[in-house]
Amino acid sequence: MGRLVEGTEAECNAVLAETVEERRPLILVGDTISRNAIQSGIKPDVIIIDRLEKRGKAAPFLYRGMTRVQVKNSAGKIEMDAWLAIDEAVRRGNTLVQVDGEEDLLTIPAVLSAPIGSLVAYGQPSAGIVIITVSESVKAATRNILDAMEKFY
Repeated sequence: MGRLVEGTEAECNAVLAETVEERRPLILVGDTISRNAIQSGIKPDVIIIDRLEKRGKAAPFLYRGMTRVQVKNSAGKIEMDAWLAIDEAVRRGNTLVQVDGEEDLLTIPAVLSAPIGSLVAYGQPSAGIVIITVSESVKAATRNILDAMEKFY
């Protein structure tokens, strides 16, 4: 989903910073993209992390000055509590959602919770980052992905 920005960490952050100047809020999904963005001076409105990078332990990093919310989300699933926490974080802003489990699929509720015109970005391992400008068509495509997923009740 979105536009793949390939390149070095610095090149990806430069494109993200330029794009953020035009649109807000900015929601980041993933440890590496969140840490790198903050270290390059980009201030996200919402961060969703699971303290894992490429299935290994993430590099230590302190996320300062953000409201912290802890949620559980099992691998390969989108749990309702995680979705609700993301929805609230988007409304509130300045929030770190720390996931016990896995955050990979939480880009879906991030996009569906985000206002039109906002940005959702996530890391694409060994490639760069993906930047999504939220629009009605992006939300519709995201709903289609969600509808195609297996439901667990």
